[in-house]
Amino acid sequence: MSTGRMIELVAAVVVLAAGVYFYRGRKQADAGYGSQGGVLLIVVAAIMAVHALGLLDYRPSQSELEAMQDRAR
Repeated sequence: MSTGRMIELVAAVVVLAAGVYFYRGRKQADAGYGSQGGVLLIVVAAIMAVHALGLLDYRPSQSELEAMQDRAR
């Protein structure tokens, strides 16, 4: 894992913690109103974590690799 991806993963964890904090804090204070910001932070943190872990990277299948090798000949 590269340094940039590690930094992105740490940032995702920090954003997730902030989202949980805001979601829990506002939910108790306003009886459920105003927690949208916390939910948005949690969603953004999840997307950041997926990207940092490389789950969005393209990995060709074996048949695609074979097709590319055949075209290269």
